Amino acid sequence: MEKLFKLKQNGTNVKTEIIAGITTFLAMAYILAVNPNYLGGIEGATPGAIFTATAISAAIATLCMAFFSNYPVALASGMGLNAFFAYTVCGAMGCSYEVALTAVLIEGIIFMLLSLCNFREALVNQIPANLKYAITAGIGLFITIIAMLGSKIVVPDPATTVNIGAFNNPPFVLSIVGLLIIGVLHHFKVPGSILLGIIATWILGIIAELAGWYVVDVEAGVYSVIPSFNGWSLEAPALFRFDFGYIVKNFSTFLVIMFTFLFTDIFDTVGTLIGVASKGELLNEKGELPNAKGALLADAVGTVAGACLGTSTVTSYVESSAGVSAGGRTGLTALTTAVMFVIALVLAPVFTAIPSFATTPAMIFVGLLMFTAVKNIDFDSDAADLISAFVAITFMPLTYSISNGIMFGMLTWVILKICTGKIKDVKPVMWISTALFVLYFVLKFMGII
Repeated sequence: MEKLFKLKQNGTNVKTEIIAGITTFLAMAYILAVNPNYLGGIEGATPGAIFTATAISAAIATLCMAFFSNYPVALASGMGLNAFFAYTVCGAMGCSYEVALTAVLIEGIIFMLLSLCNFREALVNQIPANLKYAITAGIGLFITIIAMLGSKIVVPDPATTVNIGAFNNPPFVLSIVGLLIIGVLHHFKVPGSILLGIIATWILGIIAELAGWYVVDVEAGVYSVIPSFNGWSLEAPALFRFDFGYIVKNFSTFLVIMFTFLFTDIFDTVGTLIGVASKGELLNEKGELPNAKGALLADAVGTVAGACLGTSTVTSYVESSAGVSAGGRTGLTALTTAVMFVIALVLAPVFTAIPSFATTPAMIFVGLLMFTAVKNIDFDSDAADLISAFVAITFMPLTYSISNGIMFGMLTWVILKICTGKIKDVKPVMWISTALFVLYFVLKFMGII
């Protein structure tokens, strides 16, 4: 293990890495339940096949991350991208499951080429320092709002957009209790405090269900938190379900679909890697990610593998920050998470029973830890560096998108550099990114995407 992952060099050990890997898995295990729900209703797909594809592709991609880059980052089918796959491409646009998978495959191949030719590596490393810290802080707020919405601490409100949830709602109460548990464990420096917090909150949820306070209502989206193996069996994934003929007949439509997958994946992945690496102190003295190419290549391989297995775009998960906060620093953390995804194939009912309110305390706490990056922002810097950082931080949670935060943050930086006479500060990769943003805006304005 020492030779493979350089544990001593990274100031960690096997026990810490394994705990971190399990923590990451538990924080992102919801995808095993959510992805089959999103994609399983598409004609030609089944929830069982999607579950298997999700677990296997996550394991493959995360193993690649462990050995290509030695980073504690896990991957799986991306939230948001799976919704676009199911509800826009296969829903509103009327494309088949096979066409959507073909777009994901082509996107993954292009991703691989971009990774090998260093464009994505340059993008990760040449983003200005203030923006990097802002991305980390913004992701902290973003995962916090995701967690709070999932456990109904925050709820939609037609008058004020959002509001506080019902105080007597079990997920609300249990999430707050779980956060307090993690806080106490963290104060006393208990190893694995985040993992223990998730498990403790889940156990409290089971007790609440058995006591009749937490009431299961499947139609309302309230599921049992008690694992059950009744009627469950493992289903094979749908392999190589592609439709290349559609590309010839509908090239422009296919190009738009593929570009949307590619654009979103590029900037979500870049943001996640920067955020997790910054939190784990994996950036070098220049603020660069040393093994960025390997990490990005793992992402690309995962996407291609996912398409071949029958699932949507595989991408780096921001929930990896939970494992990093638990002490994960090397690929052994990722390897552990990958093994957990394999185990999940056999113990699916156990892991799919983990409720969102059990992971909410962990994600709020991790959100706090990531938001501390804001203290590294140079508030005395020029207008471009300062305003772009603020835009990135605020746009992520308020537009519910990491890529939106990066896009508007980078655009703000480039435009202000031009307007303030500092155009020489704009590096080639920032010009290329700006061109992609402009193309994206044009397509959006025309209603094409």
